[in-house]
Amino acid sequence: MADHRDGLPQGKKGNVLDRTASAPETFQDPGLPPHRPRSTDVDSGAAKRAERQVALLFAVSIIGSVLFFIGYFGIRVDGDIYSVTDPEATSALRLQNLLLGGGIALGMLGIGVGVVHWARTLMPDHELVEERHDVVTEAQRAEAEQIMGTILDESGIKRRPLIRNTLIGAAVLAPLPFVGLLRDLGPLDLTPLRHTLWEDGVRLVRDPSGTPIKASDVTLGSTFHVLPENLSGLSHDDGYLDEKAKAVVLLMRLDPDTVNVSPGREDWNVDGIFAYSKVCTHVGCPIALYEQRTHHLLCPCHQSTFDLANECEVIFGPASRPLPQLPISVDDEGYLVATGDFPEPVGPTYSQRVIAVNEMEEENGN
Repeated sequence: MADHRDGLPQGKKGNVLDRTASAPETFQDPGLPPHRPRSTDVDSGAAKRAERQVALLFAVSIIGSVLFFIGYFGIRVDGDIYSVTDPEATSALRLQNLLLGGGIALGMLGIGVGVVHWARTLMPDHELVEERHDVVTEAQRAEAEQIMGTILDESGIKRRPLIRNTLIGAAVLAPLPFVGLLRDLGPLDLTPLRHTLWEDGVRLVRDPSGTPIKASDVTLGSTFHVLPENLSGLSHDDGYLDEKAKAVVLLMRLDPDTVNVSPGREDWNVDGIFAYSKVCTHVGCPIALYEQRTHHLLCPCHQSTFDLANECEVIFGPASRPLPQLPISVDDEGYLVATGDFPEPVGPTYSQRVIAVNEMEEENGN
């Protein structure tokens, strides 16, 4: 029987390509493209200018690190930074923030751009294809060592002392600002987290106005950011910010019939008004998001979610324990007051382990 597609060009059958008739048997390796030398490869003056530019960028990194240290150690912020009547404290804070942020930016940018400019202008840019193989024998180890030596030679770091010395200076100083910032994340002694300014009879006041709160002011579904009234008697030199960070509280009112209360905590709330620590138990971020319909509290940093209807147990996210609850009551004038401190330390869970170890060491020492 004759094929009705026989009239088509050779190598094709209808819409089907006969690959065996048209495909070549072998492919030739096109090889590497021709190398184009840079101006620094053929002009010693251009290479010298590039070397000075790289050294200048590393010097900028060093200057940035020095500016950070000036702002961190040299500028002291005294006074009330939140008061419009104390412009000196506000100006000092702004200058310090400028030096800290600008110093870190220059430190990282200078060393990063310097390394990139060094690689693009001075380091060899010829293409190289090499098969990867495992280093198993002594001869191969020696070969790998020789390759590393060749890399150092080609980088030019041995014959360019200006670049080498500025790079060493920038690399030594650049990480130090982060050491200072890590130190400021919190005190080395975490035992003070066990106690806050809350105690029996201390009124709950609004943040930042400092006005006391009556139970009748807290309507169903409302939320208040609360501080202890005795915090106002502290100055910044007395640890005002540290005590405020520990004692901040979220105050909310729920329908008592929708809340599960553990035995022994029946008198910790006032007709559905509950007070919980605002410090997330993951890494200590301030919790400020409240979903009224679901009764969920959310941490904006890492999305830990706490169920207010079940004593702030963790229902989502990396936090590993509920928010500490502040026991509250009402005084003779109808104002909300604390009946004691938090029953457990506030703050990240990891700090509780450190506190427990410190207390065990104190007990063993006694």
